[in-house]
Amino acid sequence: MSTPEHLFPENFWWGSATSATQCEGASREGGRGPNVWDFWHEKEPGKFHNQVGSCEASTFYKNYKNDIALMKELGHNSFRTSISWSRLIPAGTGEVNPEAVAFYNNMIDELIKQGIEPVINLFHFDLPVPLVEKGGWESRETVEAFAEYAEKCFELFGHKVNYWFTQNEPIVPVEAGYLNVYHWPCVVDFKRAAQVAYHSILANACAIERYRKAGLDGKIGIILNLSPTYARSDSPEDQKAAHMADLFCTRAFLDPVTKGAYPRELVELLKEHDQLPAYDKADLEIIAANTIDVLGFNYYQPRRVKSRDVAPAADAPFVPENFYDFYEMPGRKMNEHRGWEIYEKGIYDTLLDLRDNYDNIEVYISENGMGVEGEKRFEVDGQIQDDYRIDFISDHLKWIHKASEEGSRVRGYHLWTFIDCWSWLNAYKNRYGFVSLDLETQERTIKKSGLWFRDVAQQNGF
Repeated sequence: MSTPEHLFPENFWWGSATSATQCEGASREGGRGPNVWDFWHEKEPGKFHNQVGSCEASTFYKNYKNDIALMKELGHNSFRTSISWSRLIPAGTGEVNPEAVAFYNNMIDELIKQGIEPVINLFHFDLPVPLVEKGGWESRETVEAFAEYAEKCFELFGHKVNYWFTQNEPIVPVEAGYLNVYHWPCVVDFKRAAQVAYHSILANACAIERYRKAGLDGKIGIILNLSPTYARSDSPEDQKAAHMADLFCTRAFLDPVTKGAYPRELVELLKEHDQLPAYDKADLEIIAANTIDVLGFNYYQPRRVKSRDVAPAADAPFVPENFYDFYEMPGRKMNEHRGWEIYEKGIYDTLLDLRDNYDNIEVYISENGMGVEGEKRFEVDGQIQDDYRIDFISDHLKWIHKASEEGSRVRGYHLWTFIDCWSWLNAYKNRYGFVSLDLETQERTIKKSGLWFRDVAQQNGF
């Protein structure tokens, strides 16, 4: 076998990512309590594609041993999933569910047995219903509940999990639930959004504080979706718009978790418009003292902006888009199924930004992927020929390799996802996996991309 043209650093992570709600299923089994998605689906099933909720997902709860064997077959040396808060602590606080403890111990043990590093995330959009009813992330109670939940996870599993992440994409519940109507509670209210964002960052710091007090030897971080922001032009107006978009959408989360403080400009802007969240000064000391060891970086698409064509009305509600408009670049490459631009170089630009402006923090690509509708039409002799996914992954890996060669401390790549999974409001509309899932039989079939990835992982490059 010839030496790969793109050879990655030793011990590079090759694997995939998922979340508990999207893969486990068994939502009414094993002592699991309801989470916000169960609650919302029961309340408004019409909001979900084909009215399908996450009740069965991709049945990982029942099939984890076989699925982990498949991961091994596909060259995985690492796998990221999350613990279901409502499975482990059904009421959100208090009593721990012993069936959940047994499941997560067995799953982690099976990964380790197969030589696959368990990478465990604590929160992926799935708040237990009792905490939802108390105000969710708007409530200070949820911050303390999360810290206690995190501490319990460290106590139960910290001796065998070396890599922890507190949250996945904390901006998503903020943008989707409080500035749009894609997540519960479906309101548009910036001040409430700011409170949710702030409590998420504080909860991250509190969990890190508990982790370090536990004296464990591993590393802990957070997972952020970092879309690089590109201005339409070099004009001062467009450059200012890009700066503001980056401030709201990236630095509002990246700066406090890496530098221990919010951007001063953002704080002053929110203060000027009376949009600051409620906080205690002691909180800021907790955030400053508990920055992350490692960053998970999810990348799907760039953010392109321009200056606003029309100033917002004087009585318009305060939203980030008061300071910029989104911009569709002519001739852009698209994933038409998802409505997202494909711009591979964005992953490189962000890795270099982290190298140059964030102390070259250790980082890994915790999600990158391509959802495609109707993949069955690409099936030949029982296997989906997803060459488009192979091209997508390899084109991103080339830029990751280039960043690594130029000094980025990027340590791995996880595709979203391993087996076609349930996706929030879209259910199974778009498929992302290395492995195809038959919803009727639950049969798993490796796609062409899965076999290609196995070869890449075995060679540590391509």
